[in-house]
Amino acid sequence: MEKYQHEFIQYSHQKQILRFGDFTLKSGRQSPYFFNIGLFNNGTMLQQLGYYFAKAIQSTKSLQFDMLFGPAYKGIPLVCTTAIALTEHNKKNYPYCFNRKEIKDHGEGGDLIGAELTGRVLLIDDVLTAGTALHSAKKLIESYNAEVAGVIIALDRQEKGSQQQSARNEIEQNWQVPVVSIIQLNDLLMYLQQQDGMNAVLEKIKAYRAAYCG
Repeated sequence: MEKYQHEFIQYSHQKQILRFGDFTLKSGRQSPYFFNIGLFNNGTMLQQLGYYFAKAIQSTKSLQFDMLFGPAYKGIPLVCTTAIALTEHNKKNYPYCFNRKEIKDHGEGGDLIGAELTGRVLLIDDVLTAGTALHSAKKLIESYNAEVAGVIIALDRQEKGSQQQSARNEIEQNWQVPVVSIIQLNDLLMYLQQQDGMNAVLEKIKAYRAAYCG
């Protein structure tokens, strides 16, 4: 695990963005941990989040893209702060855009805000579980004759997709693009192994991984 990944987990834990307990997921599964990226909810925290996304992008040489796209709603602040961080820390100036949930029929109209959606697009989102939201975003990107060049997410839960392999592996194989995360479940387990008083949580997450992860 890289230093920035350890820092990201520690920061998220301290700020209660990453929580441990009993949580019901959208899938109906009972999870012993939960990550709520919406709690990066002030300027300082959002700036820090952009830095971690930029570090993950910088550390992955296989990501080659022309612009960033963030699907509404959570992807909107993610794509904005990542674009700023890439300029600030990586000296790379990328255009970005995001979509509206409802098509606007007045003013400039349309369902996109920001730069023209074109070329090789890096798709950014918060958490990868089954990948449903990413598939919807891919359809939108391709409807503008652009192509998904890669995916960057904050947390890969490493859960199984429609088959027995992880949703991440399914996307990489079916889309033929790299999927990158700031952290994945295995990084979280490594972090917990280094913390005092977290053995009970660690064992619950290991059991969850054995049941649901590919």
